[in-house]
Amino acid sequence: MSRSSLARLVLLALLWGSSFLWIKLALRGFSPMQIVVVRLALGVIVLAPIAGIRGLGWPKGLGTWGHLFVAALVANVIPYTLFGVAEQNIGSNVAGVLNATTPLWTVFVALLVGIERKIDSRRVCGLILGFAGTILIFSPWQSSGEIASWGGMACLAAAASYGISYVYMGRFLAGRGIPSITLAASQLAAGAILATVALPVEGLPAPTWRPEAVGSLLVLGLLGTGAAYVLNYRLIEDEGPTAASTTTYLLPIVAVVLGALVVREAVTWPMALGAVAVLAGVGLAQRRASGKSQTGAAANERQRPRGVERSAR
Repeated sequence: MSRSSLARLVLLALLWGSSFLWIKLALRGFSPMQIVVVRLALGVIVLAPIAGIRGLGWPKGLGTWGHLFVAALVANVIPYTLFGVAEQNIGSNVAGVLNATTPLWTVFVALLVGIERKIDSRRVCGLILGFAGTILIFSPWQSSGEIASWGGMACLAAAASYGISYVYMGRFLAGRGIPSITLAASQLAAGAILATVALPVEGLPAPTWRPEAVGSLLVLGLLGTGAAYVLNYRLIEDEGPTAASTTTYLLPIVAVVLGALVVREAVTWPMALGAVAVLAGVGLAQRRASGKSQTGAAANERQRPRGVERSAR
């Protein structure tokens, strides 16, 4: 990997790994759904002009847009909302670690729907190890632990939604000749529309314009949801999806370190050991015997725009 690509990889990991901290801080002034609407809209503001400068138009056809709206729902609106709701009760570091289970969910969903028909012993071990790591993180034997709360379950549900989205995007959106930047911008736009329509569900609470909340929301939208996609696509173009997927291993590290340094979140030994087990499981589960599997691309491109991507942390 070239130095420029390595620099992009590190910056991408910082942007996406820190997104859980920005969500935590943004919640000091905004509701979870308000955060979702603004970050998606800001992401479009970054990506749409780039697509325009490259002479790329919006996708055509009701069928394509139908798939984009479904992808936006499972890859953006649902997981973004769940992480926001969860972080009202659990630490950003916990959310970042549980988010690392996404590749495991991707493999599981692909097997469930038949996209992946073969699974070797190494991948089985990876899934089992990842599941065991998740159990360790939750530490159910500690009945008072915050991780075992519904907030932790919401994070797992968000990661599962990401896993579903990768399989869906790989099947219905990727490889159709539509530039990835166009798909990403379109999906984020579709997500912004869906989230705006859903805003009344929260009862339209008045935001609190605290400086740290506003600043965090701007960083989350412009950098973590917009600029990060540009970095991710450039990394995929230069080094390939496998190299780009290594950000999966860096995100929980960034989330845990920033949570400890900025908001003084505690790091317990079950969380640390569980994170190691999850990441080891991800490494095993993502390795394929044949090397040519549709889900391979979807799972490896963990960080792709969450709609053909990973559509934004």
